[in-house]
Amino acid sequence: MTMKLKIAMDGPCASGKSTVAKLLAVRLGYKLINTGAMYRAVGLTAIEKGIDPLDEEAVKAILPEVKVDFEGPASNQRVILNGRDITERIAEPDVASAASSASSLLPVREDLVAQQQALAKEGGVVLEGRDIGTVVLKDAECKFYIVASIEERARRRLLDYERMGIKKSLAEVQEELSIRDKNDMTREHSPLKKADDAIEIDTTGLTIDKVIEKLMAYIEAV
Repeated sequence: MTMKLKIAMDGPCASGKSTVAKLLAVRLGYKLINTGAMYRAVGLTAIEKGIDPLDEEAVKAILPEVKVDFEGPASNQRVILNGRDITERIAEPDVASAASSASSLLPVREDLVAQQQALAKEGGVVLEGRDIGTVVLKDAECKFYIVASIEERARRRLLDYERMGIKKSLAEVQEELSIRDKNDMTREHSPLKKADDAIEIDTTGLTIDKVIEKLMAYIEAV
């Protein structure tokens, strides 16, 4: 494998795709592009400006102000919004909720998809999100759809929240993920779904090393 591939990685919340995408980018020496972080940057901007993230005209008006950069190696990448490090802030539940709403708006998707395609143009990239294989990188040489059981995903997200000092019950987190899944899969524009040519990887009960091993086997066969 000598060519610089475009790798698309999609899947629902807490399926493990962010961790796997990061480790895969490190393994390959590729650039990591977390598209979800870009939508969260829009959601955060809406929150800070007191804008309803479902108000299409208001959100469209702030898009020129949302400039997202990714700094540092994939192993410890930082998300920078207009020169400010927002890595920790966008992991919080209120930003996730706002991002889910804003991402349903066509102007937001058109703006960010164009940015994502420009970032991926030269290859040597791992893009992770919810519409990478179906919309952003239809021509990606490798497409993966990462899934896990709702119970496993809720446990993972609960651990994330505990590390951030956010107190929630397992039942609350599972309900939160179920709602997010429904919103992502039923939205009008670029809903979450598996691309016809994507390889599905179920991470339930698998170690990260085992998942990476599976992905690398497919990538090396390209």
